[in-house]
Amino acid sequence: MPPLPVPPCCSLLCLTRQTAPRPPQALDFSGSCTCSLRKGSLQGTPCRRSCLGLGGGGDQEAGPSTAAKGSAIAKIVGGNAGRLAHFDPRVTMWVFEEDVGGRKLTEIINTQHENVKYLPGHKLPPNVVAVPDVVQASADADILIFVVPHQFIGKICDQLKGHLKADAIGLSLIKGVDEGPDGLKLISEVIGERLGIPMSVLMGANIANEVADEKFCETTIGCKDLAQGQLLKELMQTPNFRVTVVQEVDTVEICGALKNIVAVGAGFCDGLGFGDNTKAAVIRLGLMEMIAFAKLFCHGPVSSATFLESCGIADLITTCYGGRNRKVAEAFARTGKSIEQLEKEMLNGQKLQGPQTAQELHSILQHKGLVDKFPLFMAVYKICYENHPVSEFICCLQNHPEHS
Repeated sequence: MPPLPVPPCCSLLCLTRQTAPRPPQALDFSGSCTCSLRKGSLQGTPCRRSCLGLGGGGDQEAGPSTAAKGSAIAKIVGGNAGRLAHFDPRVTMWVFEEDVGGRKLTEIINTQHENVKYLPGHKLPPNVVAVPDVVQASADADILIFVVPHQFIGKICDQLKGHLKADAIGLSLIKGVDEGPDGLKLISEVIGERLGIPMSVLMGANIANEVADEKFCETTIGCKDLAQGQLLKELMQTPNFRVTVVQEVDTVEICGALKNIVAVGAGFCDGLGFGDNTKAAVIRLGLMEMIAFAKLFCHGPVSSATFLESCGIADLITTCYGGRNRKVAEAFARTGKSIEQLEKEMLNGQKLQGPQTAQELHSILQHKGLVDKFPLFMAVYKICYENHPVSEFICCLQNHPEHS
C-alpha cells in the first residue's frame, strides 16, 4: 500500500532549538541556530523553541481537532519561550499551506498571530512563526514536539529523516497505537526508531479550546530521563496547565490511546438511554481493561499510580463525557447510521480514533490469543466492524468477568 499523503489539516509538530545566550526580555527572530542543547540541564546556552504545524482542513483522515490542539500547545510554548531567559523566544510552526479567504494560512498566522481557521479568537504569541516546510522548520532542532494524526506520522518521519541533529529529543502528544510485526507498536516507538531520537510523551485531560482559554487543567509527561522531563515540564507548564512528570512512558502513552475505545462504549450507553450509573460502570470496567492491557504489552513497570494521573482516569472521564468519540457513538446507537456516515456528517470526514484503535487492538489480541481477556474493548470492535447490535454492549457489561 502506498504511503498516505500528509493531510491538509492543522496539526502541530513543535521543537526546541539552541541558540546563543540572550538577555531575559530580548526577542530575536533572526537566523537559525547551531549551538547544541546540554541534555539533562537547564544551565548553559538557551533553548530555542520552534513549533511545526500542519495547516488546512477538510481531509478525509484528519481535521480541526488536531489543528486546534497543536495551536493551543504553540500558544503555551511560545509564551514560555518568550518569557524564560534560558529559552530562545523564536517558535516556528510548521503549517501545511492552504488558502483561507484568498490568503495563505502561514501569512495570516505571521501577520495576525492567530490560526483563524482552526483556533479562532486566540492570539498566538508574536514569537510564533509559521513555516510551510517541515525540514526547514526543524533545522537545528534539539527538541521536537509531535501533534499530528497518528496515521500520518510515518510519512512525516520519512520527510524528517536525515535532517535532524544527532542529539535531538522528541515529545509526542499523539494518541493512538500501531500494529508492528511483533504486536503492539506505540507511536513514540515508531517515531524514535525512524528518526533515531529518544522520545517522551505528553497525555492528559486537555481539551484544546479549554487549554487555549487558559482554563485550569493538568497533564502528564512520561519521560525516562527525569532531567529531560524537567526541561520539558518547564517548557510546557503554566499556572493553568500543570505538568506532572513520571517515568512510565509506555503507560502514559497507552492511556491516551485506549481511553478512546472506552469513550465509544460510553457513547453507546448514552445512545441506548442508559444513565450516569451505567456510564460509571463503563469507565470503571474500561479502566480495568486499560490497566490489564498495559501490564501485558508495555515495556517496563506499570503502576496503578500512573493511572491516577491526568493521563489516566482524568483523561478517561473527560473523553467519556465530552469527547467526540462519545458523541459519534451516541449518534451511532440512536440512528443506526454507520460510523463512516456519521464521520462525514458530524466530523467533516475526520476519522474517529476509538473504532480505529479497537480494530488495531483486535488484530493484536487475536494474534496473541487474548481476545477473550478484553470483552469491553472487543465489544466495541464487533459493534463497529462486524455489525453486532449495539444492545450487545450492555450484555457485555452484564456478563463482564469482573462480575463472575
